[in-house]
Amino acid sequence: MITKRIIPCLDVKNGRVVKGVNFEGLSDVSSPVELADFYSRSGADELVFYDITASVEGRQIFTDILKEAASKIFIPLTVGGGITTLDDFERVLKCGADKVSVNSGAIKNPKIIGEAAKKYGDQCVVLSADIKRVDGKFMLFKNGGRVNTGIDALEWIKFGVDNGAGEIVVNSIDTDGVKQGFDLEMLEAVCDLVSVPVIASGGAGCMQDFVELFQKLPKVDAGLAASIFHFGEVAIDELKKELRNNSINVRI
Repeated sequence: MITKRIIPCLDVKNGRVVKGVNFEGLSDVSSPVELADFYSRSGADELVFYDITASVEGRQIFTDILKEAASKIFIPLTVGGGITTLDDFERVLKCGADKVSVNSGAIKNPKIIGEAAKKYGDQCVVLSADIKRVDGKFMLFKNGGRVNTGIDALEWIKFGVDNGAGEIVVNSIDTDGVKQGFDLEMLEAVCDLVSVPVIASGGAGCMQDFVELFQKLPKVDAGLAASIFHFGEVAIDELKKELRNNSINVRI
């Protein structure tokens, strides 16, 4: 049986980890290097590092912080933010990333998905999609959830997987930071569409939300969260024990 993954997410702005609600109202949390080290020692299965303003500011990711964080952890690291070219892939991989997440950069240049998959392998290319309901439809947003692209999110995800994305991160803007549970409806729609691993992001408020996620949507491979881990509301080792107690297979 495949183990479910628990993944803390570090949203980094100006060299600090931040967190908001519905992608807005960001507040300072901690040092990304210190948090990365803490999560690596606390039983996290992977770590996601997003430079959340790199795309909208039109600049490259913070490679110095990334290198330092990567040097301190012993779990897979996915990095995203401002990834628009193969050179960007090369740069963050050389800094210690295991996988590269594309979002706004892929919307701007869709060919990068296939080009990166061909050069580095499907397993290296993570397509992250920021999705929000607009008039009852799942719509794709870009630039950190600021801009509605007018693109149907499900069609975009299908395109990404067909062109080589080896993993999908579903970021629900509707549930981000609200702590009322994962967006099960949105996640189910994505799981029914693709066969690659799907990571659920946005909405976790307690351990039961993870239990419900994996029980109701067994196709979901991983649960990603930020604030509940950053602020000590949920400890990863305790979460994994709770998942085990509910017959959900995790790495202890």
